[in-house]
Amino acid sequence: MFAVLGFAVQLSGGGTYIAFALAGIVALITSYSYAKLSVTYPSQGGTVEFLNQAFGPGLITGGLNVLLFLSYIVMLSLYSYAFGSYFSSFFPVDTQVFWKHIGTTGIIILMTVLNILGAKAVGKAEEWIVGFKISILMLFILTGIWSVNTGHLQPSTWSPILSLVAGGMIIFVAYEGFELIANAAEDVKNPSKTLPIAYYVSVIFVIILYVLISIVTVGNLQVNQIVAAKDYALAAAAKPFLGVFGFTLVAIAALLSTGSAINATLYGTARVSYIIAKDGELPIELEKNIWNRPISGLLITSVLTLIIANIFDISSIATMGSAGFLIIFAAVNASNLKVHVKTSSNRYIPTLGVITCSFALFALLWQTTFSSPFDILILLILVGSAFAIEITYIKFTGRKILTMIKSEVKSKKEI
Repeated sequence: MFAVLGFAVQLSGGGTYIAFALAGIVALITSYSYAKLSVTYPSQGGTVEFLNQAFGPGLITGGLNVLLFLSYIVMLSLYSYAFGSYFSSFFPVDTQVFWKHIGTTGIIILMTVLNILGAKAVGKAEEWIVGFKISILMLFILTGIWSVNTGHLQPSTWSPILSLVAGGMIIFVAYEGFELIANAAEDVKNPSKTLPIAYYVSVIFVIILYVLISIVTVGNLQVNQIVAAKDYALAAAAKPFLGVFGFTLVAIAALLSTGSAINATLYGTARVSYIIAKDGELPIELEKNIWNRPISGLLITSVLTLIIANIFDISSIATMGSAGFLIIFAAVNASNLKVHVKTSSNRYIPTLGVITCSFALFALLWQTTFSSPFDILILLILVGSAFAIEITYIKFTGRKILTMIKSEVKSKKEI
């Protein structure tokens, strides 16, 4: 939210809250497939395992696994870009570009070092940081809702309907985090009850939070004012009703939030690279641990993040991330549809998931083709690279995907 709010307003105008709601509906429908698949195939492989179980080893599964890894790197780039943007907001306008790159680069290097050292303190601080940022966002909503100008939210202020939908899908990355619940499924107590609650409650809570934040933001500032400060829009939106103190408070919350997200995602992406390597879909070198941690994957992830975050702008990064996850989510819905008997799923819901993700992807591509055709080229390179890596890798190694389901879990299901 800290990263894409300004970009969302630029695309959707006064209908930004509608755009976030539409994107949330797509995420909520997809969470059904994740809940069903997580209960049936609990493993640290998560999405990787679901694709493998439904479609088996092959080019499609392997290419999507690599795309998942690349999409995480794009997400890291988005968080890093946002950190740099809020960091630069504390400096004079004419020097902000310089300080943005300093902040972006510095936070990636810092969190990489902390992950290599295995800083337990940072991990323990995650819950406190999340609690702090949620508290700030709730303060933002509760204090700002009273000064909302409803005229800023009227349909006359919305972008055209297809652009509105496309706007929601381009910032779909704001919702992707729920899929990480799947990676912890095998460690959850009473998974058949706990996992669905975890998915549905988290997604619904975030939808409500995003919609309310959008309403307060657009309701307190003109669209052109938000766009002018789009890289740190949430802090700028707090200024009318909380003053300079509000701007500073939200900016600090953004730094803590994006910093913690980078830390957690770096760790998670290093684990994903390790898991996919164990699956047989990335070089075996990424399986090797240093100091009991997958350092090789971490370093590769960090270098790629540094490049993307410092070269591309927010629109390119958000488009790549959203498209990548929409493709993956469509595939996960298709996976649940294929094995719906095993997962005891209503097949109409994953079918709806495939349709909504596909339509969302189409809307995103349609909007981007006209507004920023260069981003389409970047997206094609991202997806093409994933499958090119897979084709090359299969040709030269012949490795096959392995299941990550624990043998005891499989035995219980067989019984």
